[in-house]
Amino acid sequence: MDARRLIRCLSSTNFGETVPITTKVILMLSLTVIAIPDVTSAQSTASSASTGSAVPLPLQPMPTDAKPAFEVATIKPSDTSAPHGRFIRHNGRQIIAYNMALGELIGYAYGLQAKQIVDAPSSLFAAHFDIDGVPDIDGHPNVSQTRLMFQKLLVSRFKLAFRYESRELPVYAIQIAKDGPKLTLTTSKPGDSTSFHNTCPPILTVRNYSIADFAKGMQEAFLDKPVVDQTGLHDRYDFDLKWTPDDSQSYCPVSPAASRTDPDAPPSLYTAIQEQLGLKIVSTKAPVQVMVIGHVEAPSEN
Repeated sequence: MDARRLIRCLSSTNFGETVPITTKVILMLSLTVIAIPDVTSAQSTASSASTGSAVPLPLQPMPTDAKPAFEVATIKPSDTSAPHGRFIRHNGRQIIAYNMALGELIGYAYGLQAKQIVDAPSSLFAAHFDIDGVPDIDGHPNVSQTRLMFQKLLVSRFKLAFRYESRELPVYAIQIAKDGPKLTLTTSKPGDSTSFHNTCPPILTVRNYSIADFAKGMQEAFLDKPVVDQTGLHDRYDFDLKWTPDDSQSYCPVSPAASRTDPDAPPSLYTAIQEQLGLKIVSTKAPVQVMVIGHVEAPSEN
């Protein structure tokens, strides 16, 4: 299981949900999104209902300009003696990363595709860790804030040091198709939230995204190479994308036989992008930013 499935699932998951990952099948973020209830909160709510006391209010979003770090975090090697899934979970104030390879954590934290991380020590990058901590600012962190928390943790506890370089790599380039774009300008106002949400059967709902944002989302969630925007489009758009995936492009169950016989099945991803968005994906080479690892080590003691 590579980091793309993790990012795909995280992009489709709401706070309070678990993001489990198995080697070949996502038990969502395993085949569907699975919301794991906060047992303590549930018991508290039930108790409050029975006694007539006030029901605890849900945790409010963290201010969007906040730059949180882990106030305290426990890191320990994962127990890999028995098969089990991998997930990142928000549970109240807790943020839990379970059985996550170091390479996956770095890819998630910095929004990088695996091929964009170079000179990494293979044995340490393959080591799995459990992380359990809380932010130093009240409220639910959004995705960007959660990534920032892991970035700070990787630097402080794993002593991660790196530099960015531009290197020419095989990429997927998003370009305008022959008949021009078929995109609808967003109805969102400046500063409104964005959405990149995938459901089963595969329907990708995109709201208030630029094509550069879309390229980044497709790179992290669905495609096996870096994705670059070569459209020259700078507006923000709302759209839905429906396609019939192969196993590498979705955590949804794939039934190739059914898709071949169903005349109403959506097209492949590449055809869908051209027909529905007026864009195309082309395999080429282009300069992309890569993270060159200078130093990383096993985490410091808790």
